[in-house]
This record gives sequence, structure tokens and C-alpha cells, in this order.
Amino acid sequence: MLVCCQEILQLDDKDMDDVILRLKKVNGQIQGLIRMVENSDNCEKVIVQFQAAKAALDKTYSLVLDRSLKECMSHNDTENVGRILKLISKH
Repeated sequence: MLVCCQEILQLDDKDMDDVILRLKKVNGQIQGLIRMVENSDNCEKVIVQFQAAKAALDKTYSLVLDRSLKECMSHNDTENVGRILKLISKH
């Protein structure tokens, strides 16, 4: 269960595990990217790593957003759906 757009994000166990695993993978990609930049690695490889990390983070963001919106909509919670849409439009 996910409480949408509240102070506390609550995911069911499966989604929580999925989000945490994805974030840990992104963290590993970022750590690798830091090392690449510190070592002045090949520019193309650095850019590819940036793209991979961004894509992985975007997918994780989409998962959390999807669960939030579905939860709000299942409860006809138009107020919180509106809040989420405002947050999305800001970024």
C-alpha cells in the first residue's frame, strides 16, 4: 500500500524491495561515474554512464509515481492527485 503525496511514503513489500534495489543500482552507477570523472576517463564512456544512471533513476521515479497515482485514484483522492500533478509540472 502506498500513501500518496503524504508525509510518509509507504510501499508494499514487493514495491519497497524493488525501489530500494533500483536505488542501490543507481548508487553504484553514480559511484562508478565519480571514479570515472576523478580518473579523467574517456568522455564518451562518461557520457554513456551519465545516461545509464539517469535512465535508471528515471525508471525508479516512474515506478514510485505510478504507484502513488494508482493509489490516489483507487480512493478517488483528487486532492492528492492534484498535488502530485503539480509536483510533476514543476520539474
